[in-house]
Amino acid sequence: MNIDLKQQLYEMGQKAKNAASILNTSSSQQKNSFFNFAIEEINTQKDLILKANAQDITNAKNNGKDGAFIDRLTLNGERLDSMCKTLEEIKLFADPVGKILANWDRPNGLNISRVSTPLGVIGLIFESRPNVASDAGGLCLKSGNAVILRSGKDGLGSALAIVAALRSALVKAKLPEDSIQIVSSKEREAATYMLEGLNGAIDVIVPRGGKSLVAEVERSAKVPVFGHLEGICHVYIDEHADETKALEICINSKMRRTGVCGAAETILMHQDIAAIFGPSLIQKLSSLDCEVRGCDKTQLLDAGVIPAIEEDWSTEYLAAIVSIKVVNDIGEAVEHINEYGTGHTESIISENQEAQNHFTSSIDSAILMINASTQFADGGEFGLGGEIGIATGKFHARGPVGIDQLTSFKYIVSGNGQIRS
Repeated sequence: MNIDLKQQLYEMGQKAKNAASILNTSSSQQKNSFFNFAIEEINTQKDLILKANAQDITNAKNNGKDGAFIDRLTLNGERLDSMCKTLEEIKLFADPVGKILANWDRPNGLNISRVSTPLGVIGLIFESRPNVASDAGGLCLKSGNAVILRSGKDGLGSALAIVAALRSALVKAKLPEDSIQIVSSKEREAATYMLEGLNGAIDVIVPRGGKSLVAEVERSAKVPVFGHLEGICHVYIDEHADETKALEICINSKMRRTGVCGAAETILMHQDIAAIFGPSLIQKLSSLDCEVRGCDKTQLLDAGVIPAIEEDWSTEYLAAIVSIKVVNDIGEAVEHINEYGTGHTESIISENQEAQNHFTSSIDSAILMINASTQFADGGEFGLGGEIGIATGKFHARGPVGIDQLTSFKYIVSGNGQIRS
């Protein structure tokens, strides 16, 4: 056991608790001022952030990381602008703290209110997307929570630079600097201590990363977890699909960004449309350098299709690879998704209302799309001002976890001398 590291993490936890207690009573105006300063600091420290990111990228390439990994790790001027845009969007949202969620009177004269409150201290363990540090810092701050970030070692330099900018903004906004902290150690034990709760300091853990990370977090955490194991997302092309829509949606769902959790990994086609639509879809995917793996019927549509094996249906590629299966009907599509899906995001392409209703009522994923790309599975696209993650469980929060999902509630009961008999 690394006693010094454990003590360091415990101290971070206590600082976060202290900061959270102050944030709980901070005004909306004061919290909003943070976002103005954060955007200013990110732009001021842009060169430092990009320099740190360039070093991270060099190290990742030297360590043999693939193209999808490097894409998730990479920052540039456009992505920094996007980070700032997300912070501006979060600022504009109504303060979720202190909101009266429900109010009612009892026959005995008691008035009961259910009022939203921050969760407290959030521990976020993430891998190779340094922009997560900015998004999470902003979302937690707006919802009155302190956050302790633990980045994967490959993106740590970038994340440290971003957090330095955010902490400067906190000081300028006269908010506790320790509202946003990041673990500087690359040692695995740091994550272990966080999963144990840092002596009661952490109220909830949010993992952002691949299957192995999230599985380890959900297996080892001693505090509640918001997380999803994988994003094995499906697009089902119904017999009543508009072929033009279907082609555009499939290509966007798979190829817009292949390394995000909302990217489609499997496309299911109704047998009555496969012979007409399938060849053009496969050719378009192939022209974009996407490897197509398919069932026996899919292989008959194009000689370039690689035979799919059982493992393909349960694989989150996060790369330019897609598996395609021809199904007999919508019932078989639903059965396939329920067997191999991970509860993340599924989409149906159909102009038939009955088919749409059957699809959405038969599948219990967190997000269901109708005639839309799976890549809309994103808190910002939902109008939530960004997200801290996509939760596929059913406890407390589900789908994009935005500022409202980062709150709990308490009851305030007002009386006038009532006593219970």
